[in-house]
Amino acid sequence: MAKYNPFGQIPIKNREWPDKVITKAPAWCSVDLRDGNQALAIPMNVEQKLAFFDMLVKIGFKEIEVGFPSASQTEYDFTRRLIEENHIPNDVTIQVLCQCREHLVKKTMECIKGAPKAIFHIYNSTSPSQRKYTFNMTKDEITKIAVDGVELVKKYIPLAEGVPIQLEYSPESFSNTEVEYAVEICEAVQKAWKPTADNKIIFNLPSTVEYATANIFADQIEYFCKHISHRENVIVSLHAHNDRGTGVASTELGILAGAQRVEGTLFGNGERTGNLDIVTTALNMYTQGIDTGLDFSNLPEITRKYTEFTDMEVPPRQPYAGALTFTAFSGSHQDAIRKGMTARKSMAEDAPWDVPYIPIDPHDIGREYEEIIRINSQSGKGGAAWILEQDYGIFLPKAMHPTLGKVVTEAADRLQRELSSEEIYQLFLDTWINTTSPLKILDIAENYLGGDKVQSRASISWNGNVISIGSTGNGPLDAFVSALGNTPVPHFSVSSFYEHAIGAGTGTEAIACSEITLDDGRKYWGCGRSTNIGQAGVNSIVSAVNRISDI
Repeated sequence: MAKYNPFGQIPIKNREWPDKVITKAPAWCSVDLRDGNQALAIPMNVEQKLAFFDMLVKIGFKEIEVGFPSASQTEYDFTRRLIEENHIPNDVTIQVLCQCREHLVKKTMECIKGAPKAIFHIYNSTSPSQRKYTFNMTKDEITKIAVDGVELVKKYIPLAEGVPIQLEYSPESFSNTEVEYAVEICEAVQKAWKPTADNKIIFNLPSTVEYATANIFADQIEYFCKHISHRENVIVSLHAHNDRGTGVASTELGILAGAQRVEGTLFGNGERTGNLDIVTTALNMYTQGIDTGLDFSNLPEITRKYTEFTDMEVPPRQPYAGALTFTAFSGSHQDAIRKGMTARKSMAEDAPWDVPYIPIDPHDIGREYEEIIRINSQSGKGGAAWILEQDYGIFLPKAMHPTLGKVVTEAADRLQRELSSEEIYQLFLDTWINTTSPLKILDIAENYLGGDKVQSRASISWNGNVISIGSTGNGPLDAFVSALGNTPVPHFSVSSFYEHAIGAGTGTEAIACSEITLDDGRKYWGCGRSTNIGQAGVNSIVSAVNRISDI
């Protein structure tokens, strides 16, 4: 297809990044208040930006780009309020963006006086298309803009009245700039600024637009890192966009390639398809055992505030933060999650995390296990059992799970929607606990005859007919089953029996599950509960009989 040409390869030999692993987090810089804010249909007002800044500080960001003070009075006033109202902790550096123009540099320097410290961020676009269409300039002319910008920053530093200044330079559109020229223009900037090991220059290399696969971007970063001089005086920073949907991948590979710093936004808000999603990138590292320095332990609250400040929704499938991130509709997934979560209960709290289908412990980011399983017509036997266990303390025997799953799936299919936890519980009650037809106990009494012997006498209703029954057996359940043998109830034997307590203290109930086998081999499960352990077992037999399909 002639309209589009492949991006091509980067002239790099013996690339090293494919053999590396990320072992420590980069320096994080939030650009929510600048890149993120300019991408909003309705930009945040000053009060919202102040609250957003305070949230970013609480999360743990040590570098925050606060805006473009020379671009508007609102941006200028916001920066001044941050400084004058002491919102900026001493260990946090604000970053201000500025074009390489004299009156803008001057105004920006005046704006940041009184800050603990600042990063002064200048930029100009360097790609062939920008040089050709936007500026109609040669490479030398583009380089002169950058160098002149550095000289302006140096000239007006006194206006900041002693604020420690670190320079950041971005060759904007780095992602489609000839990589050799990107190095060349940064060398000119470095020569003009004269950074040192104690005051390093930041070269921010943006994928302003994603044009190639993430491995190509990594090659660009490694080439830059290997060819820029005085590497010990340079911090290589990334600023990824997400046009191809690979902003996170490009950043991760860029870190492997030598980058030490990352700019991005919460949840990836930014122009077009967005900026790098710092939440996803940081939590990806967290799941690899890396201390990120960022605190997302209450991610739901951060998500809520983000939506409040920006009026942007976090999509339900957003990694880590989305409403459906810790849900499973597939039956096999639900069963695996339930088994994995159950196994963790017997492990140490810091045991390695390996629950199937869930790469991070939801509790680590303020989520709850109750959100993990959701039930619809595609769900299987394990999901509904998990809901009953987690929400209601009812542990059904594993052999009963397929029966429960079938009942729940049929209900969801009939309703053509997801079932809530409350609906699943009510379905369980209606199907097994509250059954009174065709068999119902009207009255029952037991006499203990010594040892295990119990005499059971009861009045039952069978298909509307009242029958008096009685017999003896090894316990209340055995005696009751024996008594039913002299009635029209189909003959059966008890093939499985389970019971456990629900709750604690004087209000403790027992729940019992019985499987009965008819003479023709058919099997049915029943459940009963009562504050009387023996009665719970008897009730489970009644429940199982009432599940027989042809009576």
